[in-house]
Amino acid sequence: MTIRPLLLTLPLLLTGCSTLSNFSWSSLSPFNWFGGSSIEVTDSGVGGINASTPLNQDALEKALDGNYRLRSGMATNDGKIVSFYQAMTDKEVKLVITGQEKGTVQRVDVLDENIGSEWGVKIGAPFSDLYTKAFGSCEKAQGDDADGVECKAPQSQRVSYIFSGIWHGPEGLMPSDDALKDWKVTKIVWRANASQ
Repeated sequence: MTIRPLLLTLPLLLTGCSTLSNFSWSSLSPFNWFGGSSIEVTDSGVGGINASTPLNQDALEKALDGNYRLRSGMATNDGKIVSFYQAMTDKEVKLVITGQEKGTVQRVDVLDENIGSEWGVKIGAPFSDLYTKAFGSCEKAQGDDADGVECKAPQSQRVSYIFSGIWHGPEGLMPSDDALKDWKVTKIVWRANASQ
């Protein structure tokens, strides 16, 4: 008699598995029930990702506790080809993890509003909460972030914050401190090499 219910539910379970391909079983963990992320940006890395983490899907999934769906690709950066993984929830990119193909992680760009730095900084934090002036801490951002300003975290040479906002000055110049005060963190960046 107990075999009959099993035979009835087995096909349902098997067909249901294909529809659960984007389901993360780790979301059932009690640590994830209240919406907080256990991943944090520190001087040594982002969550379980650090300078010795191999740039491959298995290592990254493990370092991120399986909380994201990973998508890989290649791009050019300063004339060099780099590999990257985008960590996604639904269709939103939450992290971009970059490095040399078959190498280790060199950079992590955090776009996830639920991930902050160990010093309490999250996406959306205003410039004026962190800095009184840009001089000595900030410079015009490069590449995809060229419209923003990148500022080193006061506590770490490996962590920086990309600020974006409105400024009507000449292109290529740093906005004034007065204009920057209302700009907000749009990205947190961790680099394996502090001098990059």
